[in-house]
Formats: sequence, C-alpha cells, structure tokens
Amino acid sequence: MARAVELAYRGRGATAPNPCVGAVLVRDGEVVAEGWHRRYGGPHAERECLADARAGGVDPRGLTMYVTLEPCNHTGKTPPCTEALIEAGVAEVVIGAMDPNPVAAGGASRLRENGVEVSTGVLEPECLDLIADFRLWQKSHSPFNILKMAATLDGKIASRHRTPEPVSCPESFERVHELRSRVGAVVVGGNTFYTDNPSLSCRLRPLPEDFTQPFAVVITSRLPENPEDFTLLRERPERTVFMTTHEAARSRLADALRNRSTSVWPLCGTPGCLNLSLGFERIRYDLGCHYTLIEGGGRLAMQCAAQGLADEIVHFVAPRILGDDRAPAAYSGRGTAAMAEALDLRIIRAERVGRDMMLTMRGERGVPAASGNSGQ
Repeated sequence: MARAVELAYRGRGATAPNPCVGAVLVRDGEVVAEGWHRRYGGPHAERECLADARAGGVDPRGLTMYVTLEPCNHTGKTPPCTEALIEAGVAEVVIGAMDPNPVAAGGASRLRENGVEVSTGVLEPECLDLIADFRLWQKSHSPFNILKMAATLDGKIASRHRTPEPVSCPESFERVHELRSRVGAVVVGGNTFYTDNPSLSCRLRPLPEDFTQPFAVVITSRLPENPEDFTLLRERPERTVFMTTHEAARSRLADALRNRSTSVWPLCGTPGCLNLSLGFERIRYDLGCHYTLIEGGGRLAMQCAAQGLADEIVHFVAPRILGDDRAPAAYSGRGTAAMAEALDLRIIRAERVGRDMMLTMRGERGVPAASGNSGQ
C-alpha cells in the first residue's frame, strides 16, 4: 500500500477534480504491475495497473490488488473499476480509504457480491491524506491551498534589507517550480509584489507543449501606479488578478489595470482586513483553479494559516542561521501571548532536498483566526 500511495502522488494536480489514486498488483508478496490515475478523464489507477499487467504478460487472475481508494462503482468519464477487476479475475482487493463521494462509492460491496475478497483500512491515514484535496472539494467552494515557505533555521525569509536573494538551495527552488506546475494560481501579498517584482511563472524545462502558466493573484489594498514597471503586468497582464478593497477597485488605478486586461476584484473589508475566504472561492470558480500556491511573505502566510485557508504547508528549512532580530520572519503579525495559542500542525512527509529539509504539513480547516479575516 505504501508503494500505491507513492504512485498516486505522481498524478496530483493532473487528476483534479478527481482524486489521485495508486494501485499495485501483487503475487506471492511481490509487486508485478503498477498503475496510477494520470490525468482527469483518463483511465483510473486500477485499469492502468491491469493494463501494465497485460503489457508485462502477467495474468491477474487469482492475484491481489492494493489500491489507495475504494474502486469506483459508477460510470463517469470511464466505466466502473469494479467491473474491470471482476472481469480480470482479481481474487482480492485491499483498500486504503473508502470513497467519500456517494456517487462513486459502493465498490467494496459490489466486489464482495461477486466473490472478490475485500479488506479495508490499510494505511488509511496516509490514504486519507492523499485525498485531502478531493474531500475538500466535496464539502466546500474553495480551491485546495498550498502554502509554500522557505526559511533559515532561525525562521528568517530574507535579510533586514528585504532584497530578493535565495534562502534555500537550487534543488528546493526546482521543487517550488514543480509545485507551480501543478497549480492553477500563485498567490502573493502586496509586499512581495512591490519588493520582489516576481514573475510567478513555472520555469521547469522542458514544459509540456500544452502547458499554461498559472494565474498570478496579488492581495493588496494598494494598486500599482505604474503598471509597466512590473514583470507580471508587462508579460501576462491578462492572467494577473488583484484582490483589493472596494474603494481601490473603483479607482482610476483599477481602471488602468482593467484596460490592460488585468482583473481587479473587490473584497469585503478594509485595508489589512480583507475577506480572503471569498477571494479564494472566486479563484476556484471564476478562474477554474482547483489548487493555489500561496507564496506571500510572513504576514500573508500567518493570516492564511490562522484563518484555516492553508490546507497544506510546504516548508523548506535551509541549514543556515541569520541571527538578525530585524530580519522578516516566516510567519508574523499575530499577537499571541501564550504557547497554548500556537497553531498546531502535523507532519505528513519529511524529505531531504539538496542541503535543505522539505516538510509537508497539514492542519484542519476552521482553525479560529486570531483577529478576523485580513489581507495584505
């Protein structure tokens, strides 16, 4: 099952709004075929695994399949996977997590009714983590928001001068661009936009021929007076969105941005206190994005985490110490007086990337914010 989980992650992003799923076929304790759901509309993991078995001359009759999610039992973009497993003669199916979608659920019962031995709950926490995005889409109107942060060992993201310079190693930089390749929008705050003048594009090479750069979303109450000074507004203004106050959205600066085909969305609230939740819902439905990557500074990061809008945190720890109290921190702007008020997270993956550590963490939506909804 651990191998099936590993395979499933390969499809993350491309399968949305479907879940990512992995499957392996086992004979006498040895994996003889593998598959994962590669893209939305394509064959599911079970059918990919059976196809891999056929290509390798492996007869699936009497064998065991491990799959991270309950095989689907309905006809959608593809026929039911239960049907494929029964026809192939698979003797046993081991399931990690049950399908939370009532339309597709019922696969385990269908398999049992047709003589297939079924067991469930193997590595269930890992398999549920695998479909955290899918479960979110089932119950909310928000995209799945991934918060990326890179900091030194003492939690600093830049020097006190805030000049754009790398904190983490080149390998971590490449992993960030892998993340950008999987999301529909990259989100930053106003400080990052004005200080770094970022492009927020994916610079992996080579990029697929049909690849479209993610939207760039800037959360700020201060709109730019000279749009031509900024990379985003020169290179892809039509794929840039500003989320700002109602007052700023009615200004001449907003009109100038719209004349460049840049979107300006008003959000309820005041400067420093915008309703980000509604903004993220617009990202999902107006832009069609199922994933976002939040790459803002410490204040925006803390706001999103405190409001329960950071569904996953990918934090790169560079083995470097700056030691400057005036340097900006990875998470800031929250006036908490006791450790009991800290936001608790759990680590779901930890891996070494170059000389850095990459920690992937999750919390739960609905964590109370310290001081209401706020923007940057």
